[in-house]
Amino acid sequence: MTAGWLVTGAGGMLGRDLTAVLREAGHPVTAAARSDLDVTDPAAVAGAVAGHAVVVNAAAFTDVDGAEAAPDRAMAVNGTAPGHLADACRAAGAVLVHVSTDYVLPGDATEPYPEDAAVGPVNAYGRSKLAGERAVLAALPDRGYVVRTAWLYGEHGRSFVSTMLRLAGERDTVDVVDDARGQPTWTGALATRLVRLGEAAMAAGAAPGVYHGTASGDASWYELARAVFALAGLDPERVRPTTSDRFPRPARRPAYSVLGHGRWAAAGLGPMAHWRDMLAEAMRRPALSGSRP
Repeated sequence: MTAGWLVTGAGGMLGRDLTAVLREAGHPVTAAARSDLDVTDPAAVAGAVAGHAVVVNAAAFTDVDGAEAAPDRAMAVNGTAPGHLADACRAAGAVLVHVSTDYVLPGDATEPYPEDAAVGPVNAYGRSKLAGERAVLAALPDRGYVVRTAWLYGEHGRSFVSTMLRLAGERDTVDVVDDARGQPTWTGALATRLVRLGEAAMAAGAAPGVYHGTASGDASWYELARAVFALAGLDPERVRPTTSDRFPRPARRPAYSVLGHGRWAAAGLGPMAHWRDMLAEAMRRPALSGSRP
């Protein structure tokens, strides 16, 4: 019987939180950072997966604008590599929890997307992540779990929250877009949810398929920025609303990234916390609180 967990992308913002949560829960864990494992190498992936009961794939090409210029590289990491992991998990009898994104959806809705909503990515990054989802679900219909997340921030990397705290110390005012909505999600909370899902999968208490791993509630980037300032003891009136066309980028972004959470109940798990509560807890952590101006 295989034992232990493997975390790919373990050097990233989410991967580091995953490793910490697993160790705190007493699970044996192998933390494979990019320098430890090339997820695009099927032989290396097969060797890494062997001997593990659960694999959590947090490895990804996350440069959304860069994917427009290097779509083949994005597809190799986000689309093809999850297929290698799924094949290796099938051979090893392991569960695969694969982290995906709201960018597989078109972003033109007016109410939260259910897990079975029609997909329709609007950029190269989203297309590569959708290919990864499909590869996992095709190879592992009984042990494949896809968890879409969005608007991540955390202690171990650059994010919107850390950027706002930095800009607060550099500028009198900050202009932030108010015409895109999503669910700001702390990687610490997401890591805990991914571990709980893996545990439920091992106990046959969670059906395979797509889940949405985002905070409850929703906000615009402007609303999030104001909340960051307020929690840091700063004047939120220093944050001014603007529109996305003021910040043109190579890759088109979905305007609406609010995801529904209907499948968690059947897995024995309630919705994740409200984004405001999550943010308040995250900003009490030293790495974020220490970056306040």
